[in-house]
Amino acid sequence: MEKLNVAVLFGGKSGEHEVSIMSAMSVMKNLSKEKYNIIPVGIDKDGQWYLYKGDTENIRPGEWIKNSKKAFIPPDPFIKGVMVLEDDSYITLNIDVVFPVLHGPNGEDGTVQGLLELAELPYVGSGVVGSACAMDKAVANSLFLQAGLPHADFVALRSSEAAKFIDEIEKRFGYPCFVKPANMGSSVGITKAHNREELVFGLKEAGKYDKKIVVEKFINAREIECAVLGDDDVVVSYPGEIIPSKEFYDYEAKYLDGDNSKLLIPADLPEEKTREIRELAARAYKAVNAEGMARVDFLVDRDTLKVYINEVNTIPGFTRISMYPKLMEYSGIPYGQLLDRLIDIAIKRRKKDE
Repeated sequence: MEKLNVAVLFGGKSGEHEVSIMSAMSVMKNLSKEKYNIIPVGIDKDGQWYLYKGDTENIRPGEWIKNSKKAFIPPDPFIKGVMVLEDDSYITLNIDVVFPVLHGPNGEDGTVQGLLELAELPYVGSGVVGSACAMDKAVANSLFLQAGLPHADFVALRSSEAAKFIDEIEKRFGYPCFVKPANMGSSVGITKAHNREELVFGLKEAGKYDKKIVVEKFINAREIECAVLGDDDVVVSYPGEIIPSKEFYDYEAKYLDGDNSKLLIPADLPEEKTREIRELAARAYKAVNAEGMARVDFLVDRDTLKVYINEVNTIPGFTRISMYPKLMEYSGIPYGQLLDRLIDIAIKRRKKDE
């Protein structure tokens, strides 16, 4: 059987550049070397693309470019590959499928997906619409409510005008409340405001990452997550629970202090709540038009066990401590098989579209 050429995209311009590298190393480590030729394509923080030539299991942020050659994927369906600069001229490395492991803006929001659509290359994960809808928390929250899915009360504001709404936010939500950039992941830029001073800070902090901000009502909740796999017929994992090392599961708790945060798989929930969460995960996945894969995050009220959708992450973390592969493994799909299925779904979807 001939090997497939799999281009793994990592890095990117977003604040999740380093997380993307960690996820990509894990993906490349677990891709079968008997089935795939791995083509590592990195994007630096300025947006320049490179073919990485070094050790794929030990990519060092800030240093990997030294072992790379300039490259790009052209939006040209006749090329079907990555163009690599060799001796002052470009050569083409053929690609059978692309595996984007780009978290955050310019990778998870439909932009790269649009490029790959133009190039007519199969790729893992959601398409342009699903990626864009899930990435924008204001849009996703509105779609959840439109689909009759439970979500915490929220308001979306332009960051340039957010300071004008402080009185309204206090009146509507009280304290504490959460302040989030609309288009970021990995909890980058998210703060929990306990008073006006922290709210002002949170609005400024979120505004560093996006021109749109979402403020949400605080729910004293447990953080529950489900992994979803597939297109029309989806597989939903058993739910897992995050016990953060900090007050909430922020960037530091996820990636810098991950060994002190706990992942409980399966989550300790009544059987009927487990069933409800899995059903809601599938509905939320379809509400934002997700495809291929996503992690659906929930908030479960500690007192009433009422379930709220939090968000849908269309390129979930794939690091050694990430929930998505762990949940799928518990639910009967080991990491390597998971990657195989994601690639298979991507190729079949492209053939269906042709």
